[in-house]
Amino acid sequence: MTDEQTSTDEAYFHEDMATFGDRMAAARDSLGLEQNQLARRLGVKGSTIAGWEDDRAEPRANRLQMLAGVLGVSITWLLSGQGDGPTAVAEDDVSADTMALLAEMRRIRTEQARLTERLGIVEKRLRAALS
Repeated sequence: MTDEQTSTDEAYFHEDMATFGDRMAAARDSLGLEQNQLARRLGVKGSTIAGWEDDRAEPRANRLQMLAGVLGVSITWLLSGQGDGPTAVAEDDVSADTMALLAEMRRIRTEQARLTERLGIVEKRLRAALS
C-alpha cells in the first residue's frame, strides 16, 4: 500500500461497498493497531483477526462486543455501516491534553470490553449453579 493510499480511507474502503471485514480493518487502522496487537487485546489468534478482516469468518457475539469496544465503534456500524464508526484525528491538529483524553477513552473502552466478557462468564456460572 502506498503512502497516498494510507492517507485516505477511500483508497481501499468505501462505505457503500464495505464489508464487515473492511470496516473492521479501517477501524483498526484508524487506531494504528496491527492485527496481532488487536488479537492480543481480544485474546484471539492473529489468524482469527485476519479471517475476520478477509470476511472468511465473523466473531461470535461476545467477541463482537469486545471488538467494538476496543475499536471504539458501535456494533451496528461494524455489522452494517450504520451508526458510530471510527473518528480519525490527526495528532498534529490536537493538543497533548486532547490526545491524552483520547488515549484514556480507548483504555476505558478496552477495560469495559474485558469486564463485559468477565460478566458473561460469571452469569454463566450463576445459571449453572442455580440449575
